[in-house]
Amino acid sequence: MPDISLTNITSLAAVSIAISVVAAFLIHWVLYAIAVRVVRARMTPILLPAIFQPTRWLVVLFALGAGVQPLELGPRVEALWSIGSKMLFALLAGWLLLRTLRAVRQMIESHSDINAEDNLKARQRHTRVRILYRIAQSMIAVLVIAMVLIAIPGVRSIGVTLAASAGLVGLAVGAAAQPALKNLIAGIQMAFSEPIRLDDVVIVEGEWGRIEDITLTFVAVRIWDDRRMVVPVSYFLEKPFQNWTTRTSDLLGTVFFYVDPAADVGRIRDAFVDAVKANRRWDGRVAILQVTDHRADALELRGLLSARNAGIAFDLRCEVREAVMDFLRMQMPEALVRSRHRLEPGEGFEQWAPPTRPSAAAE
Repeated sequence: MPDISLTNITSLAAVSIAISVVAAFLIHWVLYAIAVRVVRARMTPILLPAIFQPTRWLVVLFALGAGVQPLELGPRVEALWSIGSKMLFALLAGWLLLRTLRAVRQMIESHSDINAEDNLKARQRHTRVRILYRIAQSMIAVLVIAMVLIAIPGVRSIGVTLAASAGLVGLAVGAAAQPALKNLIAGIQMAFSEPIRLDDVVIVEGEWGRIEDITLTFVAVRIWDDRRMVVPVSYFLEKPFQNWTTRTSDLLGTVFFYVDPAADVGRIRDAFVDAVKANRRWDGRVAILQVTDHRADALELRGLLSARNAGIAFDLRCEVREAVMDFLRMQMPEALVRSRHRLEPGEGFEQWAPPTRPSAAAE
């Protein structure tokens, strides 16, 4: 008779749990379908697909709790279920928060096109969202781990035991983690002060590149030849560097020419301006040529031109330099730099005189 009653109780528990799980799946599916239909009528759903899996398993966990609650499973099983359910809830809640944060980040970034021509505001938004997203990720991970550990009674007692020595341990850990904490605080500060943003053009350690990624501890700079320079976040708050796109991506470029001092600068200036205006990369703002230096053997001419961004400005400088040099070579060869030397008698050689024939007596 006890075996039959135990079998009946076990069967009843299995049926109760199975009904709870099936009901949870059905309720979640119906609610999700209704929510997707309502949201899709207004916009493309991004948040709902992201939270589908975490919310489904959370509903299942709640249903299991409701199905197990009226059953008498014994003290050992109830203790295991209590610890396990709390740990599962912490993990699922953390999963839900991370997926929600990721969906919110995607929604914000989808409304800010970083590939647009004038993308300053988009880069600001992307940079701030990315840094804050990673800060939130770290905080959620720490909270989930803490909730999982708190759910285990043995870990709680160990934590209480170690509380007396927490001061020394904290000092040791703080000293060891000082660089990491320094970069973490610098990353939080960078999210609001914004000395750099994603896709900014910078010169760091003498290298020209673009900001490719910003994390909580380091910044990846993509160098012009596709190398990557990894720089600590604190570098951009402590050391000077060049940022060519702080306010706008528009940029002035320079081209230098060295010509003969007797060259007609006016003709060269006209050729330079014509070459700039004929180039499709020019943005129509600045095109000027000036004499910036005078040497004994050459004039230094500096041409200023403008473009929409640093990459276009570099190509424009190269093409205009080539066009002006072609003009000098074909139209004004006399303007090319040449070396002039004039030697006077007595400066290292004797004055030349025609040889004289010997007299007949001498012969």
